[in-house]
Amino acid sequence: MGFEKEKIKQIRNLLLLAAVLVLLLMYSQNIGEILVFLISIVKPFLYGGVIAFVLNIPLCGIERLIDRLCRGKKVKWKRPVGIIGSILVIALVLVLAVSIIMPQLGKTIVELGNKIPRFLAQVHDTLERISRDYPQLQTYVERFDYTSVDWKSLAANLADFLKDGMSNMLTSTFSIAGSIIGGVVNGFISFVFALYILSQKEKLSQQCRRMLSAYCSEKVNNKVLKVCSLLYRNFSNFITGQCKEAIILGLLFVIVMSLFRMPYAIMVGVLIAFTSLIPIVGAFIGCFVGAFLILVDNPVMAMWFVIMFLILQQLEGNLIYPKVVGSSVGLPSIWVLAAVSIGGSLFGVTGMLVFIPLLSTVYMLLRDSVNERNAAKNPPVQPEEAETGEEETVLEEVSYKD
Repeated sequence: MGFEKEKIKQIRNLLLLAAVLVLLLMYSQNIGEILVFLISIVKPFLYGGVIAFVLNIPLCGIERLIDRLCRGKKVKWKRPVGIIGSILVIALVLVLAVSIIMPQLGKTIVELGNKIPRFLAQVHDTLERISRDYPQLQTYVERFDYTSVDWKSLAANLADFLKDGMSNMLTSTFSIAGSIIGGVVNGFISFVFALYILSQKEKLSQQCRRMLSAYCSEKVNNKVLKVCSLLYRNFSNFITGQCKEAIILGLLFVIVMSLFRMPYAIMVGVLIAFTSLIPIVGAFIGCFVGAFLILVDNPVMAMWFVIMFLILQQLEGNLIYPKVVGSSVGLPSIWVLAAVSIGGSLFGVTGMLVFIPLLSTVYMLLRDSVNERNAAKNPPVQPEEAETGEEETVLEEVSYKD
Protein backbone atom coordinates (compact mmCIF):
# COMPACT_ATOMS: atom_id res chain seq x y z
CA MET A 1 0.00 0.00 0.00
CA GLY A 2 2.82 2.38 0.90
CA PHE A 3 4.59 1.49 -2.33
CA GLU A 4 1.50 2.42 -4.38
CA LYS A 5 1.16 5.75 -2.56
CA GLU A 6 4.81 6.55 -3.31
CA LYS A 7 4.28 5.75 -7.00
CA ILE A 8 1.14 7.90 -7.13
CA LYS A 9 3.05 10.77 -5.49
CA GLN A 10 5.88 10.51 -8.05
CA ILE A 11 3.42 10.43 -10.97
CA ARG A 12 1.60 13.47 -9.56
CA ASN A 13 4.85 15.42 -9.24
CA LEU A 14 5.83 14.53 -12.82
CA LEU A 15 2.43 15.69 -14.12
CA LEU A 16 2.72 18.96 -12.21
CA LEU A 17 6.24 19.51 -13.60
CA ALA A 18 5.03 18.79 -17.14
CA ALA A 19 2.10 21.19 -16.71
CA VAL A 20 4.42 23.95 -15.45
CA LEU A 21 6.79 23.43 -18.39
CA VAL A 22 3.89 23.57 -20.88
CA LEU A 23 2.61 26.80 -19.33
CA LEU A 24 6.08 28.31 -19.45
CA LEU A 25 6.38 27.46 -23.15
CA MET A 26 2.89 28.79 -23.95
CA TYR A 27 3.34 32.08 -22.11
CA SER A 28 7.12 32.45 -22.46
CA GLN A 29 6.84 35.89 -24.09
CA ASN A 30 4.59 37.27 -21.33
CA ILE A 31 6.77 35.73 -18.64
CA GLY A 32 9.85 37.28 -20.25
CA GLU A 33 8.21 40.72 -20.25
CA ILE A 34 7.25 40.32 -16.59
CA LEU A 35 10.80 39.30 -15.69
CA VAL A 36 12.27 42.27 -17.57
CA PHE A 37 9.84 44.59 -15.74
CA LEU A 38 10.72 43.11 -12.35
CA ILE A 39 14.45 43.33 -13.08
CA SER A 40 14.08 46.98 -14.10
CA ILE A 41 12.42 47.67 -10.73
CA VAL A 42 15.05 45.92 -8.61
CA LYS A 43 18.01 46.96 -10.81
CA PRO A 44 19.09 49.87 -8.52
CA PHE A 45 19.14 47.50 -5.56
CA LEU A 46 21.14 44.90 -7.51
CA TYR A 47 23.66 47.59 -8.46
CA GLY A 48 23.71 48.70 -4.83
CA GLY A 49 24.56 45.15 -3.75
CA VAL A 50 27.42 45.03 -6.27
CA ILE A 51 28.76 48.40 -5.06
CA ALA A 52 28.52 47.25 -1.44
CA PHE A 53 30.37 44.03 -2.26
CA VAL A 54 33.21 45.92 -3.94
CA LEU A 55 33.46 48.52 -1.17
CA ASN A 56 33.40 45.79 1.48
CA ILE A 57 36.81 44.50 0.36
CA PRO A 58 38.81 47.64 1.33
CA LEU A 59 36.39 48.17 4.25
CA CYS A 60 37.44 44.88 5.86
CA GLY A 61 41.13 45.80 5.47
CA ILE A 62 40.62 49.24 7.01
CA GLU A 63 38.66 47.78 9.94
CA ARG A 64 41.41 45.22 10.59
CA LEU A 65 43.95 48.06 10.60
CA ILE A 66 41.82 50.01 13.10
CA ASP A 67 41.57 46.95 15.33
CA ARG A 68 45.36 46.62 15.35
CA LEU A 69 45.83 50.29 16.16
CA CYS A 70 43.23 50.18 18.93
CA ARG A 71 44.55 46.80 20.18
CA GLY A 72 41.23 45.01 19.82
CA LYS A 73 39.16 47.60 21.67
CA LYS A 74 35.63 48.19 20.39
CA VAL A 75 35.22 51.69 18.98
CA LYS A 76 31.97 53.14 17.68
CA TRP A 77 33.59 55.10 14.88
CA LYS A 78 35.23 52.06 13.23
CA ARG A 79 32.45 51.38 10.70
CA PRO A 80 31.87 55.02 9.55
CA VAL A 81 35.60 55.59 9.21
CA GLY A 82 35.96 52.32 7.31
CA ILE A 83 33.17 53.18 4.86
CA ILE A 84 34.50 56.68 4.23
CA GLY A 85 38.03 55.33 3.86
CA SER A 86 37.02 52.65 1.34
CA ILE A 87 35.15 55.23 -0.74
CA LEU A 88 38.14 57.57 -0.65
CA VAL A 89 40.54 54.79 -1.66
CA ILE A 90 38.54 53.85 -4.75
CA ALA A 91 37.87 57.50 -5.64
CA LEU A 92 41.59 58.32 -5.26
CA VAL A 93 42.58 55.49 -7.59
CA LEU A 94 40.06 56.64 -10.22
CA VAL A 95 41.11 60.29 -9.96
CA LEU A 96 44.78 59.35 -10.21
CA ALA A 97 44.16 57.27 -13.34
CA VAL A 98 42.07 60.00 -15.00
CA SER A 99 44.65 62.67 -14.12
CA ILE A 100 47.38 60.59 -15.80
CA ILE A 101 45.45 59.48 -18.89
CA MET A 102 43.20 62.41 -19.86
CA PRO A 103 45.78 65.25 -20.17
CA GLN A 104 48.03 63.16 -22.38
CA LEU A 105 45.06 61.96 -24.44
CA GLY A 106 43.88 65.55 -24.96
CA LYS A 107 47.37 66.66 -25.92
CA THR A 108 47.60 63.85 -28.45
CA ILE A 109 44.24 64.78 -29.98
CA VAL A 110 45.42 68.39 -30.38
CA GLU A 111 48.64 67.19 -32.03
CA LEU A 112 46.62 64.94 -34.31
CA GLY A 113 44.45 67.88 -35.32
CA ASN A 114 47.55 69.86 -36.23
CA LYS A 115 49.03 66.98 -38.23
CA ILE A 116 45.89 66.16 -40.24
CA PRO A 117 46.22 69.18 -42.64
CA ARG A 118 49.82 68.23 -43.38
CA PHE A 119 48.77 64.64 -43.95
CA LEU A 120 46.04 65.74 -46.38
CA ALA A 121 48.55 67.94 -48.23
CA GLN A 122 50.88 64.96 -48.56
CA VAL A 123 48.02 62.85 -49.90
CA HIS A 124 47.19 65.59 -52.45
CA ASP A 125 50.81 65.78 -53.61
CA THR A 126 50.95 62.00 -53.88
CA LEU A 127 47.80 61.89 -56.03
CA GLU A 128 49.16 64.59 -58.31
CA ARG A 129 52.42 62.69 -58.70
CA ILE A 130 50.51 59.50 -59.52
CA SER A 131 48.42 61.33 -62.12
CA ARG A 132 51.59 62.66 -63.76
CA ASP A 133 53.33 59.29 -63.71
CA TYR A 134 50.27 57.38 -64.93
CA PRO A 135 48.38 59.57 -67.45
CA GLN A 136 46.00 56.72 -68.38
CA LEU A 137 44.27 57.21 -64.98
CA GLN A 138 43.34 60.74 -66.06
CA THR A 139 41.46 59.37 -69.07
CA TYR A 140 39.42 57.08 -66.83
CA VAL A 141 38.50 60.00 -64.61
CA GLU A 142 37.48 62.17 -67.56
CA ARG A 143 35.09 59.47 -68.78
CA PHE A 144 32.92 59.99 -65.71
CA ASP A 145 29.76 61.83 -66.81
CA TYR A 146 29.00 64.45 -64.18
CA THR A 147 25.85 65.54 -66.05
CA SER A 148 24.22 62.17 -65.34
CA VAL A 149 23.68 63.16 -61.71
CA ASP A 150 20.17 64.43 -60.97
CA TRP A 151 21.06 67.41 -58.81
CA LYS A 152 17.43 68.47 -58.24
CA SER A 153 16.46 65.06 -56.92
CA LEU A 154 19.60 64.98 -54.82
CA ALA A 155 18.79 68.37 -53.29
CA ALA A 156 15.19 67.31 -52.55
CA ASN A 157 16.37 64.12 -50.84
CA LEU A 158 18.90 66.13 -48.84
CA ALA A 159 16.16 68.52 -47.67
CA ASP A 160 13.92 65.62 -46.61
CA PHE A 161 16.82 64.04 -44.78
CA LEU A 162 17.57 67.24 -42.89
CA LYS A 163 13.90 67.74 -41.98
CA ASP A 164 13.51 64.19 -40.70
CA GLY A 165 16.91 64.38 -39.07
CA MET A 166 15.94 67.44 -37.02
CA SER A 167 12.82 65.74 -35.66
CA ASN A 168 14.77 62.56 -34.93
CA MET A 169 17.50 64.60 -33.29
CA LEU A 170 15.00 66.30 -30.97
CA THR A 171 13.45 62.94 -30.09
CA SER A 172 16.87 61.46 -29.44
CA THR A 173 17.85 64.48 -27.31
CA PHE A 174 14.81 64.07 -25.06
CA SER A 175 15.40 60.32 -24.87
CA ILE A 176 19.06 60.76 -23.95
CA ALA A 177 18.19 63.42 -21.36
CA GLY A 178 15.60 61.10 -19.80
CA SER A 179 18.10 58.25 -19.75
CA ILE A 180 20.74 60.45 -18.09
CA ILE A 181 18.30 61.65 -15.42
CA GLY A 182 17.09 58.11 -14.81
CA GLY A 183 20.68 56.86 -14.59
CA VAL A 184 21.59 59.57 -12.06
CA VAL A 185 18.54 58.75 -9.91
CA ASN A 186 19.22 55.01 -10.07
CA GLY A 187 22.89 55.59 -9.28
CA PHE A 188 21.99 57.68 -6.21
CA ILE A 189 19.55 55.01 -4.99
CA SER A 190 22.15 52.28 -5.57
CA PHE A 191 24.82 54.19 -3.66
CA VAL A 192 22.52 54.88 -0.68
CA PHE A 193 21.42 51.24 -0.64
CA ALA A 194 25.09 50.14 -0.70
CA LEU A 195 25.87 52.38 2.29
CA TYR A 196 22.94 50.89 4.18
CA ILE A 197 24.15 47.34 3.46
CA LEU A 198 27.67 48.16 4.63
CA SER A 199 26.52 49.87 7.82
CA GLN A 200 24.12 47.03 8.74
CA LYS A 201 25.84 44.00 7.19
CA GLU A 202 26.09 41.99 10.45
CA LYS A 203 22.44 42.60 11.25
CA LEU A 204 21.33 41.70 7.71
CA SER A 205 23.41 38.51 7.83
CA GLN A 206 21.84 37.51 11.13
CA GLN A 207 18.33 38.15 9.78
CA CYS A 208 19.00 35.99 6.72
CA ARG A 209 20.32 33.18 8.92
CA ARG A 210 17.21 33.34 11.12
CA MET A 211 14.93 33.18 8.08
CA LEU A 212 16.77 30.15 6.74
CA SER A 213 16.61 28.46 10.13
CA ALA A 214 12.88 29.16 10.41
CA TYR A 215 11.76 27.99 6.94
CA CYS A 216 14.36 25.34 6.00
CA SER A 217 15.53 22.08 7.48
CA GLU A 218 18.91 21.88 9.15
CA LYS A 219 20.43 20.04 6.19
CA VAL A 220 19.20 22.60 3.66
CA ASN A 221 20.21 25.43 5.98
CA ASN A 222 23.79 24.16 6.27
CA LYS A 223 24.03 23.56 2.53
CA VAL A 224 22.79 27.08 1.67
CA LEU A 225 25.17 28.68 4.17
CA LYS A 226 28.06 26.66 2.76
CA VAL A 227 27.27 27.72 -0.83
CA CYS A 228 26.87 31.38 0.18
CA SER A 229 30.16 31.29 2.08
CA LEU A 230 31.96 29.80 -0.92
CA LEU A 231 30.42 32.37 -3.29
CA TYR A 232 31.42 35.28 -1.07
CA ARG A 233 34.97 34.00 -0.64
CA ASN A 234 35.45 33.20 -4.33
CA PHE A 235 34.04 36.52 -5.57
CA SER A 236 36.10 38.47 -3.04
CA ASN A 237 39.28 36.56 -3.90
CA PHE A 238 38.54 36.96 -7.62
CA ILE A 239 38.28 40.75 -7.37
CA THR A 240 41.48 40.87 -5.30
CA GLY A 241 43.31 38.60 -7.74
CA GLN A 242 42.04 40.57 -10.72
CA CYS A 243 43.38 43.80 -9.21
CA LYS A 244 46.77 42.14 -8.50
CA GLU A 245 46.95 40.87 -12.07
CA ALA A 246 46.12 44.33 -13.44
CA ILE A 247 48.87 45.94 -11.35
CA ILE A 248 51.41 43.30 -12.48
CA LEU A 249 50.50 43.77 -16.14
CA GLY A 250 50.60 47.58 -15.90
CA LEU A 251 54.03 47.55 -14.24
CA LEU A 252 55.25 45.07 -16.84
CA PHE A 253 54.28 47.43 -19.66
CA VAL A 254 55.83 50.45 -17.93
CA ILE A 255 59.14 48.62 -17.42
CA VAL A 256 59.36 47.15 -20.93
CA MET A 257 58.29 50.40 -22.65
CA SER A 258 60.81 52.36 -20.58
CA LEU A 259 63.60 49.92 -21.50
CA PHE A 260 62.84 50.32 -25.22
CA ARG A 261 62.39 54.12 -24.81
CA MET A 262 58.80 54.13 -26.08
CA PRO A 263 56.73 57.27 -25.45
CA TYR A 264 53.80 57.46 -23.00
CA ALA A 265 55.10 54.52 -20.92
CA ILE A 266 53.41 55.51 -17.63
CA MET A 267 50.13 56.54 -19.27
CA VAL A 268 49.86 53.38 -21.38
CA GLY A 269 50.77 51.21 -18.39
CA VAL A 270 48.05 52.80 -16.23
CA LEU A 271 45.51 52.56 -19.06
CA ILE A 272 46.27 48.87 -19.70
CA ALA A 273 46.15 48.17 -15.95
CA PHE A 274 42.61 49.57 -15.76
CA THR A 275 41.30 47.99 -18.94
CA SER A 276 42.81 44.61 -18.01
CA LEU A 277 40.30 44.41 -15.14
CA ILE A 278 38.15 42.88 -17.89
CA PRO A 279 39.53 39.31 -18.04
CA ILE A 280 41.80 38.25 -20.94
CA VAL A 281 40.49 40.71 -23.59
CA GLY A 282 40.38 43.98 -21.65
CA ALA A 283 44.03 44.81 -22.26
CA PHE A 284 43.37 44.97 -26.03
CA ILE A 285 41.43 48.21 -25.43
CA GLY A 286 44.53 49.72 -23.84
CA CYS A 287 46.63 48.38 -26.71
CA PHE A 288 44.44 50.14 -29.28
CA VAL A 289 44.61 53.50 -27.47
CA GLY A 290 48.34 53.14 -26.78
CA ALA A 291 49.12 52.24 -30.40
CA PHE A 292 47.06 55.20 -31.58
CA LEU A 293 48.92 57.62 -29.31
CA ILE A 294 52.34 56.29 -30.35
CA LEU A 295 51.31 56.28 -34.02
CA VAL A 296 50.90 60.06 -33.93
CA ASP A 297 54.56 60.46 -32.93
CA ASN A 298 56.27 57.49 -34.56
CA PRO A 299 54.48 54.96 -36.82
CA VAL A 300 57.41 52.51 -36.72
CA MET A 301 57.48 52.60 -32.92
CA ALA A 302 53.71 51.94 -32.92
CA MET A 303 54.29 48.76 -34.92
CA TRP A 304 56.93 47.60 -32.43
CA PHE A 305 54.54 48.45 -29.58
CA VAL A 306 51.86 46.18 -31.06
CA ILE A 307 54.40 43.34 -31.41
CA MET A 308 55.52 43.88 -27.81
CA PHE A 309 51.91 43.91 -26.64
CA LEU A 310 51.12 40.61 -28.36
CA ILE A 311 54.14 38.96 -26.71
CA LEU A 312 53.31 40.30 -23.25
CA GLN A 313 49.63 39.45 -23.72
CA GLN A 314 50.48 35.83 -24.48
CA LEU A 315 52.70 35.74 -21.40
CA GLU A 316 49.98 37.28 -19.27
CA GLY A 317 47.09 35.25 -20.65
CA ASN A 318 48.79 31.86 -20.42
CA LEU A 319 51.03 32.21 -17.36
CA ILE A 320 50.34 35.22 -15.13
CA TYR A 321 46.54 35.37 -15.29
CA PRO A 322 45.74 31.68 -14.66
CA LYS A 323 48.32 31.52 -11.86
CA VAL A 324 47.34 34.74 -10.05
CA VAL A 325 43.55 34.64 -10.53
CA GLY A 326 43.29 30.84 -10.60
CA SER A 327 45.19 30.44 -7.34
CA SER A 328 43.15 33.20 -5.67
CA VAL A 329 39.85 31.41 -6.40
CA GLY A 330 41.24 27.87 -6.07
CA LEU A 331 40.57 27.01 -9.72
CA PRO A 332 43.02 25.22 -12.04
CA SER A 333 44.39 27.24 -14.94
CA ILE A 334 42.55 25.32 -17.64
CA TRP A 335 39.19 25.94 -15.93
CA VAL A 336 39.94 29.67 -15.64
CA LEU A 337 40.38 29.86 -19.41
CA ALA A 338 37.24 27.75 -19.92
CA ALA A 339 35.21 30.03 -17.61
CA VAL A 340 36.37 33.14 -19.49
CA SER A 341 35.53 31.59 -22.87
CA ILE A 342 32.09 30.30 -21.86
CA GLY A 343 31.11 33.42 -19.92
CA GLY A 344 32.25 35.74 -22.71
CA SER A 345 30.35 33.73 -25.34
CA LEU A 346 27.12 33.76 -23.33
CA PHE A 347 27.02 37.15 -21.58
CA GLY A 348 29.96 39.18 -22.89
CA VAL A 349 32.11 41.14 -20.44
CA THR A 350 29.71 40.52 -17.53
CA GLY A 351 29.92 36.79 -18.15
CA MET A 352 33.72 36.92 -18.07
CA LEU A 353 33.67 38.67 -14.70
CA VAL A 354 31.04 36.40 -13.13
CA PHE A 355 31.78 32.95 -14.52
CA ILE A 356 35.24 32.52 -12.95
CA PRO A 357 34.06 32.71 -9.30
CA LEU A 358 30.85 30.85 -10.18
CA LEU A 359 32.74 28.00 -11.82
CA SER A 360 35.15 27.98 -8.89
CA THR A 361 32.25 27.50 -6.49
CA VAL A 362 30.79 24.69 -8.60
CA TYR A 363 34.25 23.11 -8.82
CA MET A 364 34.70 23.13 -5.03
CA LEU A 365 31.22 21.75 -4.35
CA LEU A 366 31.69 19.00 -6.94
CA ARG A 367 35.13 18.16 -5.54
CA ASP A 368 33.76 17.84 -1.99
CA SER A 369 30.86 15.70 -3.21
CA VAL A 370 33.16 13.38 -5.17
CA ASN A 371 35.50 12.98 -2.17
CA GLU A 372 32.59 12.21 0.16
CA ARG A 373 31.13 9.60 -2.19
CA ASN A 374 34.50 7.93 -2.78
CA ALA A 375 35.17 7.88 0.97
CA ALA A 376 31.78 6.26 1.57
CA LYS A 377 32.41 3.58 -1.08
CA ASN A 378 36.01 2.90 0.01
CA PRO A 379 36.24 3.42 3.78
CA PRO A 380 39.80 3.65 5.13
CA VAL A 381 41.22 0.52 6.78
CA GLN A 382 41.36 0.83 10.55
CA PRO A 383 44.76 0.21 12.21
CA GLU A 384 43.42 -2.70 14.33
CA GLU A 385 41.94 -4.38 11.25
CA ALA A 386 45.22 -3.93 9.38
CA GLU A 387 47.23 -5.47 12.25
CA THR A 388 44.76 -8.37 12.56
CA GLY A 389 45.01 -9.00 8.83
CA GLU A 390 48.79 -9.05 9.04
CA GLU A 391 48.72 -11.50 11.97
CA GLU A 392 46.33 -13.80 10.13
CA THR A 393 48.60 -13.72 7.07
CA VAL A 394 51.64 -14.57 9.19
CA LEU A 395 49.78 -17.47 10.86
CA GLU A 396 48.69 -18.79 7.47
CA GLU A 397 52.29 -18.65 6.22
CA VAL A 398 53.57 -20.45 9.37
CA SER A 399 50.93 -23.19 9.12
CA TYR A 400 51.71 -23.61 5.43
CA LYS A 401 55.42 -24.03 6.18
CA ASP A 402 54.68 -26.56 8.93
